[in-house]
Amino acid sequence: MENRTRVFAAAGLTVAMFLLVQLGALALVKPFQQAGYQQVENPSDPTNSLVYVAAVLVLTGVMLAIIKLDVQWLLRGALIFTSGLLSWYVFSVVIPGWVVVQFGGAPLNVAALAAAAGVSLALAVHPEWYVIDAAGVLMGAGAAGLFGISFGLLPAILLLSVLAIYDAISVYGTEHMLTLASGVMDLKIPVILVIPMTLSYSFLDDDGMAAESEAETEASAADGGEVPETDADEADGEDAHAEAERPDAADRDVFFIGLGDAVMPTVMVASAASFAPPEPLVSGLALNLPALTSMVGTIAGLLVLLWMVMKGRAHAGLPLLNGGAIGGYLVGALASGMTLMQALGL
Repeated sequence: MENRTRVFAAAGLTVAMFLLVQLGALALVKPFQQAGYQQVENPSDPTNSLVYVAAVLVLTGVMLAIIKLDVQWLLRGALIFTSGLLSWYVFSVVIPGWVVVQFGGAPLNVAALAAAAGVSLALAVHPEWYVIDAAGVLMGAGAAGLFGISFGLLPAILLLSVLAIYDAISVYGTEHMLTLASGVMDLKIPVILVIPMTLSYSFLDDDGMAAESEAETEASAADGGEVPETDADEADGEDAHAEAERPDAADRDVFFIGLGDAVMPTVMVASAASFAPPEPLVSGLALNLPALTSMVGTIAGLLVLLWMVMKGRAHAGLPLLNGGAIGGYLVGALASGMTLMQALGL
C-alpha cells in the first residue's frame, strides 16, 4: 500500500507540473501579445516549423558534441543563462515596472531583471530538485507561451507531428536521446523535471546512476530484440536478463521526464488559445474550447506515458503527448463549430 501511494503521489506531482506549465502559458498569451513578443512576422507560415525543427537538430548535435568533448560546463552555463532569459520574458509582463531604467534607449524593468537573475543564481548555487522543477515550470510556461503566439494552427500541428516522429526515432532507433539524457543529468539544469518518490530524496546527492540505469535498460532491451530468430534461446535469455534488471517503480527514489515533454504539447494549447476563433471560457485567461480539449488530450497522453514509464523502461514521450494535444485540439475545434479545414489552419 505504501509503495502504491508513492507511485500515485509521483504521478500526481507530474500531472500537477504539466498543468502549471499549461495554465501558465495560457495566462501569458495575452501579455506576451501585448508586449510584442511574437517571434516571427507571419505565424501562419508553415516553414516556421521546418526552421524550428532544423534548429532542434543542430542544437542536439551541438549538445552531443559538448558531452563527447567533456566540456559540459559550457552547456551548463549556456542553459542557466537561457533559464534566466526565459524567466525575464515571464517576469517582464508579470511584475509591475515600478523601477524602470533606460537601457540602450529602451525601458528596462529592474525588478523583473532581478527576479530573472535570482532564478539563474539559484540554479547555479543550489540546483536541488525543487529548484530545478520550479525553474522548469517557469521556463516551460514562458517558452510554450512564446511559441504558442508565434506558431499558427497549421505550423503548430506540423511542428508537433515532426517532433513526435523524431522523438520516437531518437529513443527507439538511434537512441541518441538516451545518450543526451544521461549526459545532461549530472549538470543539474532544468532540461528535465525531477519527480522524487521519497521525501528524503536529494537531487544534489544523486550520482546520476538513475539515468544511466534507465538508458542501459532501454539499450539492453533493444539489443535483445535484434537477436536473430535462429538464436531463440539466446534471445529469451537476453529478454529475461533485461526484465530482471528493469527497476520496479516502487523501488525507485526518483524518475525524470524531459521538460520538452511538457513544453511541446503546450505549444498546441497556447496556439489554439491564440488563433482558434471561439471566445475564452474564463475571463482573464486565454482558454477557449479547443485549448481546453488540447489540455485534456495532453494529460490523457501523459497518464498513458506514466503507466508505461512505471514499468521501468525509458520511453519517447512526444508521440503520446503531442498526439494527445493535437487530437484533443481537433475534437474541441470541431465541437466549437470550426470546419476541419479551419481547424487545420488551411
